[in-house]
Amino acid sequence: MRRFLYQKFIRENKKQKENSFIWEVLMAKKSTTVFYCQECGHESSKWMGQCPACRKWNTFVEEKVSVSNAKITPFREAAKPVKIGSISMGEEARTHTGIAELDRVLGGGIMQGSLTLVGGDPGIGKSTLLLQMCRLLANAGRKVLYISGEESLKQIKLRGVRIGDFQDTMMLLCETNLAIVEETIRHTEPEIVVIDSIQTMYQESVTSAPGSVSQVREATNVFLQLAKGMGTSIFIVGHVTKEGTVAGPRVLEHMVDTVLYFEGDRYASYRILRGVKNRFGSTNEIGVFEMRREGLMEVENPSEYMLSGKPVGASGSVVVCSVEGTRPILIEIQALVSRTNFGIPRRQTTGTDFNRVNLLMAVLEKRLGLQIGDCDAYVNIAGGMKISEPAIDLGLIMAIVSSFKNRAVDERTIVFGEVGLSGEVRAVSMAQQRVQEAKKLGYETVIMPRVNLEGMDKIEGIRIIGVGGIGEAIDVI
Repeated sequence: MRRFLYQKFIRENKKQKENSFIWEVLMAKKSTTVFYCQECGHESSKWMGQCPACRKWNTFVEEKVSVSNAKITPFREAAKPVKIGSISMGEEARTHTGIAELDRVLGGGIMQGSLTLVGGDPGIGKSTLLLQMCRLLANAGRKVLYISGEESLKQIKLRGVRIGDFQDTMMLLCETNLAIVEETIRHTEPEIVVIDSIQTMYQESVTSAPGSVSQVREATNVFLQLAKGMGTSIFIVGHVTKEGTVAGPRVLEHMVDTVLYFEGDRYASYRILRGVKNRFGSTNEIGVFEMRREGLMEVENPSEYMLSGKPVGASGSVVVCSVEGTRPILIEIQALVSRTNFGIPRRQTTGTDFNRVNLLMAVLEKRLGLQIGDCDAYVNIAGGMKISEPAIDLGLIMAIVSSFKNRAVDERTIVFGEVGLSGEVRAVSMAQQRVQEAKKLGYETVIMPRVNLEGMDKIEGIRIIGVGGIGEAIDVI
C-alpha cells in the first residue's frame, strides 16, 4: 500500500512539473524572424522577390521581433454610434506659421492636433524650414519643442544663430529613445513639436534596428496618439529613398494627416514644397522658396522667378501656364529636336512624363505628317519644376515643332491646352485664372482651347485666340 501511494505521488509530482514547464514555455516571449515590405508594410514569414500586395520587386527586409503567445486584452466598453446631425462643428483651430508659402501648402495654417510628415532629399532644407517655423512661432508666444535625433544642441544652436534670435518658449531636446520622448511631450505639454527625424527614433520593446519598418511604424503610431490625445501639432521629418519617396512603409503616409515633399536640386537656389496629401486642405498646392545664407526665403511671384533667364529669339522655347492646386504658374518649356546619327533615336525628358512626350510626338507625325520619327528629342521644364498636368500638352507640341522647324515662337505669347490622340485641343480647368496670370506678367497673346472661350469673362488688354486642333495652333504661331 505504501509503495502504491509513493508511486502515485511521484507520478502526480512529475505531471505537475511538466504542466508548469509547458505553461512557462507558452508564457515566455520568443523571438521570430519576419519579413516586411518596405513599400507597403506587408508582412510575410518568408522572403519573396515580389511583394504580393504592392507588386514591387526586392522590397522585403528581414527583422527579428519578439512576440508573446499569451495576450491578455483588457475589457473596455464598446463605442456607441452617434447621429451625424448631433455632431457640433466648431471653427477650425489653425495656427499661422508666419511663413505665407508654408501656410498655403498646409491649407491656411497648422491644424491643432495634426500630424504632418515632411520629406525630401538630404540637405534640401527640411530642418532649416522647420527651424524657421519654430522661431516665428516661439516669437509669437507659442510653446515649441524641437526634438533632434541627428544633431547635437550646439549644432542646432549654430544653425539657429544664422536664422535669427529665439525666445525662451523655444525648447530643444536631443533624444532618440521613444519612451523618453513621449514622456517629455506629456510633461512639457507643448503646442508645436518637431521630430527630426522619424528614422532615428527607437522603441526598446521592438528588437529591430532604428529606421526599420517596425520601428518607424511604432514611432509614428505613438506620435499619432499624442497628437490626437493632447491636441498637439506634430511635424515629423522623414528621409527619402533614391526613388524620392519617404523611406519606410507606405502605411506611414496613410497614418499622418498631411504629407509635404521638398523638390528641387540641392545645389540650386530654389526649393519647391509640394503637398501631396492634406486632410485639412487642398492637395497639390506648392510653395516656392529661395535658399539664402539666412535660410529659406519666400518667392512671392513664382511665375516671374521661373521665367528669369529665358532666352530671347531662341527656337524650341515656349511659355505655358500650369495650375498647381489653386495657383496658376507660368513655366518655360524647352525642346531640342535634331536628326539622329544612329538607327534608334534618343528621347529624354526632365520635369515631365517621358511617355506623354512620346505620345505627343506620335500625334504630330500621324496627324500633321511631320517626319520626326528619326529625330532625337530632348524636353526640359526650366526652373526645376515637375509638371504632370495635361494642360501643358499644347505647349510641348509647340516647343517640339518650333525646334524641328528652327523657328522661334513670339516671346509675348503663352499657350495651354490638352491634346487628344486625334490632334484636337481639349478644354482645361481654371482658364480665366490662367489668362489673368499671363496678363499680370505682361503677355500680349494667349492661345488656348476654343471650348474654354464659352462662358469666360472678357479680359481687356490681352489677345485671346481659341483653337480646336494642333494644326490651327501651329498656323497661328
